[in-house]
Amino acid sequence: QVQLVESGGGLVQPGGSLRLSCAASGFILDYYAIAWFRQAPGKEREGVSCASISLGFTYYSDSVKGRFTISRGNTGNTMYLQINNLKPDDTGIYYCATDWPRAPPHKCALDSHSDYNYWGQGTQVTVSS
Repeated sequence: QVQLVESGGGLVQPGGSLRLSCAASGFILDYYAIAWFRQAPGKEREGVSCASISLGFTYYSDSVKGRFTISRGNTGNTMYLQINNLKPDDTGIYYCATDWPRAPPHKCALDSHSDYNYWGQGTQVTVSS
């Protein structure tokens, strides 16, 4: 069955870095959209980045562009989100999601949560001194 499992979150000081992992099983992530969302307490879920690997397409929200990098691991079936220069406003639960089984591959987007059918359990990122 299709599953996504996030890991890599933790408590980090402002200016620090984290690399979040999204391990996929039950499908090959290259051929489907993979997205990262985050949700801070009391706020709505916010899309931060997505990738359509087979199309060579990535997208970042304006709030994270230049600090976040989405990528596929060189081996295995894992997507990563590298986060640099962490800020307190980056605090939240980070989720990865996929639009599997949508076909053929298409350029991903963050405007509709309903495009993503499977979600991981989330990993907590806390940025604080």
